Amino acid sequence: MNLHQLRCFVLAAEELHFGHAAQKLDILPSAFGRFIRLLEEDLGAKLFVRTTRNVVLTEEGEQLLGDARKLLAQADAVQNRFREKARRRATKLRVGAIDSAAAGLIPMLLNDFRKEHPDVEVQLLEDKTIRLLPRVLSGRLDLAFVRPPRSRAPNLVYRHLFYETPVVAIASSHPLARRRKVSIENIADQPLIVPDRRSRPHSHDLTMKLFEEAGFEARVAQVADEKQTIVNLVSAGLGVAIVPRWTSRMTVEGVAYLPLTPKGEAPTSRLPLAAVWMSDSRDALRDGLMQVLMANIDRYEAKA
Repeated sequence: MNLHQLRCFVLAAEELHFGHAAQKLDILPSAFGRFIRLLEEDLGAKLFVRTTRNVVLTEEGEQLLGDARKLLAQADAVQNRFREKARRRATKLRVGAIDSAAAGLIPMLLNDFRKEHPDVEVQLLEDKTIRLLPRVLSGRLDLAFVRPPRSRAPNLVYRHLFYETPVVAIASSHPLARRRKVSIENIADQPLIVPDRRSRPHSHDLTMKLFEEAGFEARVAQVADEKQTIVNLVSAGLGVAIVPRWTSRMTVEGVAYLPLTPKGEAPTSRLPLAAVWMSDSRDALRDGLMQVLMANIDRYEAKA
């Protein structure tokens, strides 16, 4: 029996659904089920009764749940205590950010932060949300700026910051590039370059939602994983793409970025950005960065 197995058990007991619990821990359902089976084998007891429709705790499972929660709380308290001691001695802040935030928010934020904390070294990692969250959970990152997922691990704190504005990336040689702004109707017949939904669900769904709301079907011509690749494909004239406005800071020759005029200004027409960190953890450097961010958030949001 180990702590990871206990975490799986407690989450399964709370969700009463192995698939939902596995999603919150960002692991495959098959691996999640294996952890539960190993725990049952270690304890020599059946903890769940599973049917095709639901999951129910057995009597032994009910007895274990309270003890498991206490053990995990104690383990987390010990871990946090030692992490806090290490962080008090540290002068390095480890920050993760998705690509658009790394291009737009981070330069402004770090410039303001260093005015107040000139001796702090900020180590920056740029990656996708699905890769940043496990690093925050494992303690390898102190803070990350991400797209908030629908399913969230219970031991992470999310703070919504603002919504990024979508723009249309289009080849500079395209006739539409001469316009000051475009609508979905203007690009409805254009081939689209979209991100892979598995790695960038918010950006992918935003494009599909904007076309759906405007009454058109998106003509997806190419799927690409990285934002830089998408912009390069646009430059080559292979299609247009809907990207965050901060993407325009990625200098690629031959690409124009045009403001998009959606039908409405609902949050579904924009991209949410959130800060995330471990719950029940104290970190003076992280808190200092967040204080600077919140003090200047109106200025940052105006440029998003």
